[in-house]
Amino acid sequence: MFDNDNGVQKLVVVNTKVLPDIILKVLEAKKLKACGEVKSSSDACRKMGISRSAYYKYKDCVFGYEEKTQNKLLSLYLLLKDQKGVLSAIISSLYEIGANIITINQNIPVDSVASVTISVRIESDEISSAVVKRKLLDTSGVVDVKIISGE
Repeated sequence: MFDNDNGVQKLVVVNTKVLPDIILKVLEAKKLKACGEVKSSSDACRKMGISRSAYYKYKDCVFGYEEKTQNKLLSLYLLLKDQKGVLSAIISSLYEIGANIITINQNIPVDSVASVTISVRIESDEISSAVVKRKLLDTSGVVDVKIISGE
């Protein structure tokens, strides 16, 4: 991040090939800590071979960036029959197509149907939102599926 003339911080995207190693090591240290592979920032710094002062200098200013072309985020709205195992079947169907579930929110059933919103990440370019919708509609107990956002 940098400040422009108005004091507003801006973000830039930079290829890792031109970044100093310390930035990449700080990113990896943050990842180790976030994933629970180390217990503390000190442990992460030790594992990455960087000083704590360098870590604290950059940790709040550097962030990993996931390439948008490699991941698709979909938000889905589903109506499900109020039957045992339907949500579990939805989760299994999403697993089968390689979707990573980000969030699930199920509401209390009304008139024997429950509305559910699910956010998923699709990492394969071969899986379209139409394929996801078709797979979910073919799942027993699914009344309707709508793509709220995503491709």
